[in-house]
Amino acid sequence: MTDAATPPFTTRQVRLRERPVGYPDDSTWETVTEQVPAPGPGELVVRVSHISLDPAMRGWLNDVRSYLPPVGIGEVMRAGATGTVVASEHPAYAVGDAVMGSFGVTEYAVSDGSGVTKMDLDVAAAPTWLGALGMPGMTAYFGLTDVGRVQPGDTVVVSGAAGAVGSVVGQVAKAMGCTVVGIAGGPEKCAWLTSIGFDAAIDYKAENVLKRLREVAPKGIDVFFDNVGGDILDAGLANLRRGARVVICGAIASYNETSLPDGPRRYMSLLVFRATMTGFVVFDYEDRYPEAVEKIAGWIADGSVVARETVVTGGVDAFGSTLLGLFEGTNTGKLVLALEEDGRGVTAG
Repeated sequence: MTDAATPPFTTRQVRLRERPVGYPDDSTWETVTEQVPAPGPGELVVRVSHISLDPAMRGWLNDVRSYLPPVGIGEVMRAGATGTVVASEHPAYAVGDAVMGSFGVTEYAVSDGSGVTKMDLDVAAAPTWLGALGMPGMTAYFGLTDVGRVQPGDTVVVSGAAGAVGSVVGQVAKAMGCTVVGIAGGPEKCAWLTSIGFDAAIDYKAENVLKRLREVAPKGIDVFFDNVGGDILDAGLANLRRGARVVICGAIASYNETSLPDGPRRYMSLLVFRATMTGFVVFDYEDRYPEAVEKIAGWIADGSVVARETVVTGGVDAFGSTLLGLFEGTNTGKLVLALEEDGRGVTAG
């Protein structure tokens, strides 16, 4: 085994203490210190540098049937992350490799290599590999191309447009020759969207979304990419064009509600406009991620896509408060927790 420093390591990690009702709070999490053993045959140890914060995390905390099993009580919180291989007995990974994977909210992780991908940091910095070149970018790309069946000349409307997924959706649609309208909260976010190429931006906090959609998309919407749900989804349904495709990616407006939200009130628009409304999960496209990475990396390189991350620096114990920022709208683009270097070290064998 070749390594940068000999394990065992100690690692702090965030575990699920109890399932939240409504918004997660301090009682939801516990931070524990564990020893990370030397890797066995076929394993590697990763020193985590950046942790992804995603709206889907809230759903993973609920003990309900879903596309992934819920995080178990006492388990390390599930999370995508980037890091550096610091010890390896895996033939495909060497010490010093920059990698990304589902390592969880922890300082060090042991992996058998499943789902681990090498990053080229000459292409983009680590936070971008969690954003435009990571799960949000994959979600945007396949949601548009495969589910939304986007075509040049389409009018594309995206809710949650200033977030990690929505901002890439709009820019990719624009790169593919579409007219793009974003829905976001606040004048600063709306101004940013138009600065990166959106044709129009609607501030749902200050404007009547239903009315504004009719003004900025007078011929109707071809693709409505929804990350929000609720009244925003209803406004989109009311402004469809014949043959429209409604892409259901998420419903962040209701993730922390303690009762089921009302269903779409304007669903009969699907009948009137011969439209479709389809949900999808990005993990179904995992074998095609390299296709999307190549496309989006090319758009980043030529300036068609601007990758933006809101990076919060702190220890793993800052995870809970940072996660809440997603639901408070504090981030523009992808939200990432960058782990501080202090306090992480190697214990005596």
